[in-house]
Amino acid sequence: MNVVERAQDGYGRSAIHMKSPRDAEYEAIARISHRLKSAAQQRNSDFAAYVGALHENNRLWTILAAELAQPENELPKDLRARLFWLAEFTANETRKLLRNEGDVGILIEINSAVLHGLRGQEAQP
Repeated sequence: MNVVERAQDGYGRSAIHMKSPRDAEYEAIARISHRLKSAAQQRNSDFAAYVGALHENNRLWTILAAELAQPENELPKDLRARLFWLAEFTANETRKLLRNEGDVGILIEINSAVLHGLRGQEAQP
């Protein structure tokens, strides 16, 4: 194998698969949802992890809301408005949860519905 072939082989194996923005969003929401669900189950024994997971989920929705507010966002206005409302709802629900009110399950359900939407599936009832 000559130098050029070695270089092509080396770059070919180490090439990073580029994710689409939709795939990156899906991965981020799935990761945060998993962390939130796990932390909620351990809330009484590791409250700090629970608060951290709530914060990370709220941060995710804050970032999504900022992206939705950008004029160049290509999502339909109606969908943008509904997602922005969910971001506001998530922030309010997070505040309740930090006061030990409400049910973290609603945040997990919202994230799950968004994940289904990103995959082009209907949300499961």
